[in-house]
Amino acid sequence: MSSNVETFNFQAEAQQVLELMIHSLYTNKEIFLRELISNASDAIDRLRFEALSNPELIGEDDRFEIVIESDPKAKTLTIHDNGIGMSREEVITHIGTIAKSGTRDLLQKMKESKSPDASASMIGQFGVGFYSAFMAADLVTLVTRRAGETHATRWESTGDGTYTIQRPASFRGYVDYAASEEV
Repeated sequence: MSSNVETFNFQAEAQQVLELMIHSLYTNKEIFLRELISNASDAIDRLRFEALSNPELIGEDDRFEIVIESDPKAKTLTIHDNGIGMSREEVITHIGTIAKSGTRDLLQKMKESKSPDASASMIGQFGVGFYSAFMAADLVTLVTRRAGETHATRWESTGDGTYTIQRPASFRGYVDYAASEEV
């Protein structure tokens, strides 16, 4: 692992969404798995689309896949996909700043809704489903590399209002979402 670790604070709205998701939004913790698989599927679809005009993004291996691995001993669940991935800047913009994915609209709709079930059904519509991983994990790690780029980015957070970004020492060619501890 690289020693060049940068620590960032979530935006204020991001912290509100994290607290809602962790403490009250979901009635079923398992929903995080659906959300992460949906994100992986979207990343594969986006790579397929971008490869129509830029075929070298796919490379030699044109198999698209989502792999789920559990490690009961380490208490981790890892979801791998070989979709479009994200650059460092995209990770900071889209993962570190939840407001980019519809936070204000989600918070407003949740205030208007009195039903926890209705609130849970809204998550995927506002692009904040990634954060549902904090419902089931003490630590969430994302390792990603944008298709066509050489360097990967590792994002990690305990959901406490901060996250770290660094360049990992190695990268397997898949985007990994890992949830640790409570899983």
